[in-house]
Amino acid sequence: MFMLALRTLRLRKGAFLATFVAVFFGALIVSACGGLMETGIRSETPVQRLAAAPIVVGGQQTLKLPEDDPATLAPEDKHKFDNATLPERVRLDAALADRLRAVPGVTGVVGEVSFPAQIGAASALGHAWDSAVLTPYALSGQAPKPGEVVVDAALARAAGLTVGGVLPVAAHGIAGQYRIAGIAEAPQAMRDSALFFAPSDASRLSGHPGRFDTIGVFGGDVAAVSAVVGDAGVVTTGTDRGVLEFPEAGRSGEDLIVLAAVSGGLSAMVMVFVVAGTLTLSTQQRQRELALLRAIGTTPRQLRRMVLGEALVVGLLAVGVAVVLGPVLGQWLFGRLAAAHVVPDVLRFEQGWLPATVAAGASLLAVVAASFVAGRRASRVRPTEALAEAAVERRWLTPIRLITAILCFAGGTALAIVTVAVMAGPVAASTAGPAVMLWAFGLAAISPGVTKLMAMLLSGPVRLVSGVTGRVALLNTRVGAVRTAGAVTPIMLAVGIATANIYLQTTQEAVSNQAYTEDLRADAVVGAPNGLDPSVRGRVLATPGVAEASEYVTSTVFVEKPYESNQDKDGWPALGVSELTGNAVAVPEKLGRHVGDTLSLRLGDGTPVEVRVTAVVSQRAGFERLVLPAELLAPHTTIGLVPQLLVRAAPGVDTATLTSRLREATAGMPVRIGDRDALIAAHAKGNEIGAWVNYLLVGMIIAYTVISVVNTLVMATAKRRREFGLQRLGGFTRGQVLRMAGVEGGLIAAIAVLLGTLVAAGAIVPFCLVVTGSLLPSGPVAIYLTVLAIAVMLSLAAILVPAWAATRGRAVDATSIGE
Repeated sequence: MFMLALRTLRLRKGAFLATFVAVFFGALIVSACGGLMETGIRSETPVQRLAAAPIVVGGQQTLKLPEDDPATLAPEDKHKFDNATLPERVRLDAALADRLRAVPGVTGVVGEVSFPAQIGAASALGHAWDSAVLTPYALSGQAPKPGEVVVDAALARAAGLTVGGVLPVAAHGIAGQYRIAGIAEAPQAMRDSALFFAPSDASRLSGHPGRFDTIGVFGGDVAAVSAVVGDAGVVTTGTDRGVLEFPEAGRSGEDLIVLAAVSGGLSAMVMVFVVAGTLTLSTQQRQRELALLRAIGTTPRQLRRMVLGEALVVGLLAVGVAVVLGPVLGQWLFGRLAAAHVVPDVLRFEQGWLPATVAAGASLLAVVAASFVAGRRASRVRPTEALAEAAVERRWLTPIRLITAILCFAGGTALAIVTVAVMAGPVAASTAGPAVMLWAFGLAAISPGVTKLMAMLLSGPVRLVSGVTGRVALLNTRVGAVRTAGAVTPIMLAVGIATANIYLQTTQEAVSNQAYTEDLRADAVVGAPNGLDPSVRGRVLATPGVAEASEYVTSTVFVEKPYESNQDKDGWPALGVSELTGNAVAVPEKLGRHVGDTLSLRLGDGTPVEVRVTAVVSQRAGFERLVLPAELLAPHTTIGLVPQLLVRAAPGVDTATLTSRLREATAGMPVRIGDRDALIAAHAKGNEIGAWVNYLLVGMIIAYTVISVVNTLVMATAKRRREFGLQRLGGFTRGQVLRMAGVEGGLIAAIAVLLGTLVAAGAIVPFCLVVTGSLLPSGPVAIYLTVLAIAVMLSLAAILVPAWAATRGRAVDATSIGE
């Protein structure tokens, strides 16, 4: 039967191409997402600044709980809290470098600090000159003394800097003038420009005197070094050193894993339906041929083997091409993510044999499952019934379809209930989002019946506007419900996925912006990306027209004691302000604490601290956070300073006057002044990254479903050449045939849009009830209208173009062509 399968493929190039396209694009997307996931798992970051040090010691960026303190957490809760990733840079005590120098075999130990520095509009990283050997840099000139700086060669060439010149540098909230003592040439291209200061200046400008970001070790044994370091840090070699140099690579790797898993899983599920629909349609168009094979003695098993053989031949070819091109698409997607700063550009894209194997396996499994569904119906009928069934579709509802629909609808209903009853805030999207696929799969399982029902409901309006061609189109849709459903399903998926995901995103953005602005009382902001000097607040408060000025710093903290079981592993968002002092904390009602309670916290860099609850505040669900003194929170952030100062104007002072006076008061300081709109715009910009990622990956999946829509409709319409010929011989003109095809395309689009809207509503309505209290999402109605317009245009184009081609010749010639 496999040889017969190969022969039939040669004569059915259209069906071959349709199946090839469906499998190829599905496997391509899954393979590309697999590459992104492998990249996130590996998180390989080529080392740059620390390339010369064979061993690099860095801070422990995972939260480790003390084993000897049984009161810290109950055993059943410890796994939820231990090994959480700390969001701020964890630094090493400089005394560790002295202990490492005593390790046998160690020939050199160099501590390294990195801190952001600003040179006009350009940014760079500042270091102590003695750490230049970790790269190593070649010096032209002299090593810097206090008040001097060595500039890397790339920055010097770009800015036209020369030895002996004076360079204005802003770091750690302070602007200073430094004489250029030398130019340093790096052995390779570096991501960040470098400035080298005298060790005393670097220690002061880093804001963390007596501590190192990393320590480079030359010579010695890794095991011996690890024994000395113990739990005080992590010891790395090889490519693992890059994560210590660029800690953001490790954190973004985790996000990339989740993002790739969700996108790849969604793509795989869509692929199953697209491939199944394509193969089912292809097999259904061959009912007469399959019936004849049954009539001459072919057994049901042989028939299933033939269908499987054809599918596997096409599938293997498609998968083979897809796994070769998968890394190309994966690299392109990774480049887009890096350009949008979703992942750091130093992270290296890696795709080995495993993603290709998984993509091939998943795709071939989808092909086998789809071929089983496609061949099952034809193989189960008796030979005498098969010939009768070749012309008219009768049975479509099977126990498998019914059970699938019931399970999917039950799952979608359960997720809706969980979303409304249990979830709160934006996290509700984690249960509302998957409901889209469950509702879509449930409707797809019974799509022939739903399509027939929808065609009956739409029959009145169609007859009113289309006349006899509309009546014929309605009959075709109802009689060929299985064929029509094959075209409706992918459009329904595209409309449902696009509408749900886009409006979930726009609603989340609107709620986030509302939560930010409703508590915002500031009229202006004084900010500096590298941190504000503590003296800035005093200057601002002394400025005429200023009513109040509060420091504003954000981080993440972990409630260690008493442990809250509802605490996320990523901890609690924390806000630092000037209104609180000492060890006070204001907590949300959700935390369940009372005024006077004591909490044991771990700050963003893992530092333990005891705080006392001074206020319990009501906060919007999903946006709860702990409020701490800025003077307590800021030193334990990566930059070590407050990045923003929120300013409220005195009564009668307008925003323009306030910002003008603030610029005068802070003249000569490395700060930026903005108004309330600038604050809101900056917050909204932070949400744009997540939206961009969502749109990119959802757009990729929708593009695949669009391809399958065109694929299915073109194949289905092209096979109706004989039917169109008979209609023309029966009295229809070519124009009437094309109008009939157009009405069918409009019906397919209308049914798919209505079902897709229903699918999207199953996710959007519960989510919006939770986050906004409304049934409708936030976002322009133009989004929905655009999705509808694209669905209609695709349906009409995909059915009219092949119908036009199929009716070009004489009608009598079309009827003489076999199926």
